[in-house]
Amino acid sequence: MGQLGHDVIVIGLGGMGSAAAAHLAARGQRVLGLERFTPAHDQGSSHGGSRVIRQSYFEDPAYVPLLLRAYELWEQLDEDGEPVHRLTGGVYVGPETSQTFAGSLLASRQWDLPHEVLSAAELTRRFPAFAPPADHLALVEEKGGYARPEATVRAHLARAAAHGAELRFGETVRSWRDDGDHVTVVTDAGTYVADRLVVAPGAWAPRLLADLDVPVTIERQVMYWIGASAGTGPMVDGPVYVSETEVGEQIYGFPAIDGPDGGAKVAFFRKGSTCDPESIDRSVSEAEREAMRERVQRLLPGLDGPVLRAATCMYSTTPDQHFVIAPHPEHPRVVVACGFSGHGFKFVPVVGEILADLAIDGATAHPIDLFDPRRAALV
Repeated sequence: MGQLGHDVIVIGLGGMGSAAAAHLAARGQRVLGLERFTPAHDQGSSHGGSRVIRQSYFEDPAYVPLLLRAYELWEQLDEDGEPVHRLTGGVYVGPETSQTFAGSLLASRQWDLPHEVLSAAELTRRFPAFAPPADHLALVEEKGGYARPEATVRAHLARAAAHGAELRFGETVRSWRDDGDHVTVVTDAGTYVADRLVVAPGAWAPRLLADLDVPVTIERQVMYWIGASAGTGPMVDGPVYVSETEVGEQIYGFPAIDGPDGGAKVAFFRKGSTCDPESIDRSVSEAEREAMRERVQRLLPGLDGPVLRAATCMYSTTPDQHFVIAPHPEHPRVVVACGFSGHGFKFVPVVGEILADLAIDGATAHPIDLFDPRRAALV
């Protein structure tokens, strides 16, 4: 058996795990972080150059207090050096009763968030690149923007290391167990023992949290960078956006933030296919590319160029699409974070704070009842 050389082991150093390691180490914990890939890798969910951040949260207004704290932590993370987020404003457009518009409006009103409601014509006058259907409405949010996922992971890893965390990469976890008075983690390189454990496995949750009894589905998703025949200049200073059709199909996208030859990134929000992270198809077909081009031109007709590149990532989705963040129901020394369901990255800094609270104190002041693995929707 290894020696009890650490207070907390963190399995997985992607978005959530790197943030947990940073918060734990900053509070004086002796942290060991374990990651099967390289730092800020592109094999899971925390990559692709940009992620939407927003406060007018159409999924559920209950998330807003966590977002308000996350935004404070995004600002603090920027102070470390490389900027990791930018506010551009956000546009959430769809039919009046759509989740994207109506849910955003509900959250904005409930939490008194700065916003405007525009007709389709008013949206086009404000942002000429947008041309939604005439009967759609748009909520324009002041605090929308984007985070840089790779830069965020690097910043949290740097914070963790600066506070003394030991971070090991290229090391695959084979198993873990709660031994009652300590936890043991076995990897392909050795055995480690600590007082407590944080498991943030991303798409590998079905393997590493099999005994949690939470049905997490892993889905292949595709991100696209599309060019414009007239150039993407008009989109450089635009907002992030989410757009929903009459039948509930959602896309999301970004301003042209990757330079004049980088195109503008766009993706379907929930149009993935079930996959296994060990055998996910990383190729993107021409039919997929054309479906994305056709759909985005219904909102941004000027985004009419070729798909310059495409990349896959993975959602880890629970049946109700809410997260799982909690002490493990059967293992009090273990804290779990999984099932972020395609909308989790904007919460990365505050999830790290919550996981540190739970690992050190066994409780947190943040509202996390929604994320209980024993909730009715999961059992």
